[in-house]
Amino acid sequence: MRYLGMLGAIFAFAGASFAAATELSVSAAASLTDAFTELAAEYEKVNPNVKIAANFGASRTLLQQIEQGAPVDVFAAADQATMDEGASKKLIVDESRKNFAENGIVLAEPAGKKAVTAIEDLKKDAVTHVALGNPDYVPAGRYAKEILQAAGLWDALREKFILGENVRQVLDYIVRGEVDAGFVFSTDARSAGDKLAVVAELQPGTPVTYPIAVASDSPRKAEGTKFIEYVLSDAGKAILKKYGFR
Repeated sequence: MRYLGMLGAIFAFAGASFAAATELSVSAAASLTDAFTELAAEYEKVNPNVKIAANFGASRTLLQQIEQGAPVDVFAAADQATMDEGASKKLIVDESRKNFAENGIVLAEPAGKKAVTAIEDLKKDAVTHVALGNPDYVPAGRYAKEILQAAGLWDALREKFILGENVRQVLDYIVRGEVDAGFVFSTDARSAGDKLAVVAELQPGTPVTYPIAVASDSPRKAEGTKFIEYVLSDAGKAILKKYGFR
C-alpha cells in the first residue's frame, strides 16, 4: 500500500508539472519561418515548461486573424504599417512593441533563366510573368510596389503580375520556374540557395524593419514579453543573423 501511495504521488507530481506547461502562440511573418522555427526550439530548451505554437503567413492576414479573435500571444510583422494598424485598433500592447530585425528586397529569377539583368528588363516582351506578394496583405509585395512605382514601372507591368498570398509562395513560384522573375526578401532568396539567381538588390523608400509585440487579448502577456526579450537577446540576434537578417 505504501508503494502504491508513493506511485500515486509521483503520478500526481508529473500531472501537476504537465498542467503547468504553457503554450505560447506566436504569429509571425512568412519570411521569419526558418529563423523563428529555430528561435522557438531554442527558447523551449531554456524554458522547458513552455511550448511555442508558431503560425506563419502574410503579416496583414495574421493581423486580421488576431482582429477576428484568433488566440495569439505574440505578433511579429515584416513591416511597420501592419503593426501600426494593429496599434490603431488596439490589438497589441503598445509598450511591448520592439523593432528586432532589418531585411532587404531583391529581384530574382529562376536559376539558369538569364532573361533579366535589371529591373527595367521586366518590360521586355519575353518577360510575361512577374511574381510579387499581394501588396494589400504582403509587406514584401508592398515594398516591391513602392520600388516599381518609383521606377515608373508599376502601371506598365500590371498585366504581368502574379500575386502571391505570402512571400514564401512567391519564392516557390520563382524556384519552380513558374514565373520569369519575382520580388522577395533578401533572406528568402538566401534560403533558396542556387535554386534562383538574384538579379538586383533593391531599396524601397520605406526601411524594411520588423516589429514584434504582445497581443492585447493574450492571457499570457508576461510569457509573451519574456519571448520578445529572448528574440532581442544575443542568442536571438545570433539566430536571426544566421538566416541573413540584419
